Amino acid sequence: MDLLWIVLGLAAAAVGGWPVTSGVLKLARAVEAARPGPDPARDPAADQVHDLAGEPVIPPLPSRPPRPAGPVVLRGGLVIGFLERLAVAAAVLADEPVAIAYVVAIKGLGRYAELKETPAAAERFIIGTLASMLWAVGIAAAVRVALLHG
Repeated sequence: MDLLWIVLGLAAAAVGGWPVTSGVLKLARAVEAARPGPDPARDPAADQVHDLAGEPVIPPLPSRPPRPAGPVVLRGGLVIGFLERLAVAAAVLADEPVAIAYVVAIKGLGRYAELKETPAAAERFIIGTLASMLWAVGIAAAVRVALLHG
């Protein structure tokens, strides 16, 4: 019976996390779109440089070609997400939480070049990873509790 709980828990963590993660990403996109943007002239974190008189200085043109406009979608994310949730849930069920750090490190290193180039992709990566991992840990923790009390 324990094996059945483990298999069902791993399946729920891997497959069930996809709609949850997708929903969290849609919610984050909607919240960001609804939020009014800061006034660049008054925002100290804005990407502008001013001279001593307070006039904006026009930055030089970038040396690399502009990135394509539109939403950034990291390729392979669906499969990576399934594998990530499966590995995280297995780590929790095996009582090896340090293995979660390996999953995060492998995923981050594998995406480093894309994340470095595109801040929007980095934000999406962080939100998706956290939602995905929280789902997997929650399911695996529930299965562990059921196994301990069952």
